[in-house]
Amino acid sequence: MKKFLFSLIALGLSAAAFAQPATISYKKRPTLTVNFLLKDMRTADLIDHSSLSSVLNNGQWTKVRDMSPGLGLQYFQGLTEHIDFMGSLSGSYVKYPFSYKSGVSQQTNSRFLLETSASMNFKLLTDKHFLVPYFTVGLGASMYAGTYFAAYMPYGMGLQMNLGEGTFINTQFGYNAKISNLATNHLTYSIGIGSPLKEKKAEPVVVAPPPPPPVEKDTDGDGILDSKDKCPTVAGIAKYDGCPVPDTDGDGINDENDKCPTVKGLAKYQGCPVPDTDKDGINDEEDKCPTVAGVARYQGCPIPDRDKDGINDEEDKCPDVPGVRENNGCPVIKEEIVKKVAASAKNIFFATGSNKLLAKSFKSLNDVAAILKEDAALKLDIEGHTDNTGSDKINQPLSHKRAQAVYDYLTTKGGIDAGRITHEGFGSSRPVADNKTAKGRSLNRRVEMKLKYY
Repeated sequence: MKKFLFSLIALGLSAAAFAQPATISYKKRPTLTVNFLLKDMRTADLIDHSSLSSVLNNGQWTKVRDMSPGLGLQYFQGLTEHIDFMGSLSGSYVKYPFSYKSGVSQQTNSRFLLETSASMNFKLLTDKHFLVPYFTVGLGASMYAGTYFAAYMPYGMGLQMNLGEGTFINTQFGYNAKISNLATNHLTYSIGIGSPLKEKKAEPVVVAPPPPPPVEKDTDGDGILDSKDKCPTVAGIAKYDGCPVPDTDGDGINDENDKCPTVKGLAKYQGCPVPDTDKDGINDEEDKCPTVAGVARYQGCPIPDRDKDGINDEEDKCPDVPGVRENNGCPVIKEEIVKKVAASAKNIFFATGSNKLLAKSFKSLNDVAAILKEDAALKLDIEGHTDNTGSDKINQPLSHKRAQAVYDYLTTKGGIDAGRITHEGFGSSRPVADNKTAKGRSLNRRVEMKLKYY
C-alpha cells in the first residue's frame, strides 16, 4: 500500500511540473478549515501483517461504527498553484494499540490522542477547478493520554471541492506511518470546510499608454531624417550629409581618426593594432608578461619553474621541490635512507597465512614513518609478494591484504597522509629467488617499500 501511495504522489508531482502557467494566479490564500474525522486504529495493522487485497477480500476493513470520532483544525497556505502547505491539529479519544515491542500495556479505556503535523499537498489541478484531487505527505507528532509521545509520517490523498471565493469542502484519506517506537500505523478519514483568512487582492487595472505622436522617419537611425539623408539606409554623420566617414582598412575607425588607416586596429590604439612589446607573437592585451617573451599556453609568460631549480615545470616531475635534471627535476634520495627503508621492509612479519602484522614489525614501520615525516615531499610505494605455494586465487588477495596492512599502519599509527602512499599486491608473479627451495620461497614471501618523489 505504501508503494501505491508513493507512486500516486510521484504522479501528482509530474502533473504539477508540466502544468501550463495561468495568467491569473490560483495560489491558495491563507485558509483555516474545521474538520470532523474518524480514526481507524486497526485496519492499517491488518494490512501490514497480511496485504491490502487480503483485508479487502476477507471483509476485515474496520466498520465506521467501530472507528473513533474526533475534531481538527487545518491551516492551508499556497506555495505555488500546484503545491500547498498544510498544518494540522486534531484530537480524538481512542484505545491506542501499542506494539508489544514498546513495552506499554494495551489500553482498556479510550484516552485523548492529540496529533499535529506539517505536510505538503501536491494538487493535480489548480484551484480554478471545482474538484481538485491531491496527494499529501509530511511529518507529524502525537501525544496520547498526556504521557506517550510518538512521531509518524502522514501521507495519503484528498479531494477539494471549491464553493467559490476561496471557500471549499475538503475530504482526506490518510495513512499515518509510524517512525518512532511508541507510534503505530493507523488510518484517518476527515471532512471539513474552510474559508480564507485574508480577502483576495483586487487585480490591478492596466491602462494602456496613449499612442506616441507621429515622427518623421529616420531609417538608418543616425539622427538625420531621411528627407535630408543622402545615405538613408546607412548610418552616417551630418558632416557627410548622413553618409559614413570613409574607413579604408574596414576596422570601424574612420580615416580621419585612424593613425593606421591601411591596417586594421582598435579605437583604444587610435586605429592601430594591439602592440606586442616583447615580440613573442602574443599582443599585450592577452600577454600577462608583456615585457618578457613567452608562450601562448602560459598567456605570454615563460614556462614557470616554481622550485627555481633550473628545470621548467613541464619537464620537472617534482615542480615544488628543487632537484636535479638527472632525476627529472626531483631530489636524489640519499643512499643510506634507501637502504634503511629496504632493511625495514625485510623486518616486516605476518602471522602464517594471514595479513595480521606481528608486533616485532612495528619498530621497522615506525622507522619508515619517521623518514617520511622528515621529508614531506617523499612518497612511498608498498608492494606485497608471496611464493608460489598454493594458487593465485589465494596468493593474490593475500599479498594485497598484507600491503594494505602496512599501508593502514603507516597512515593510522604512523600518522602519514594517505595521499603519499600507494599499495598493491602482486601474488607470486614477481619472485626474487627460486621457489623450488625453502630458502627461495622464504625470500619470495616479502613486502617491498620504495621511496620516490613523484
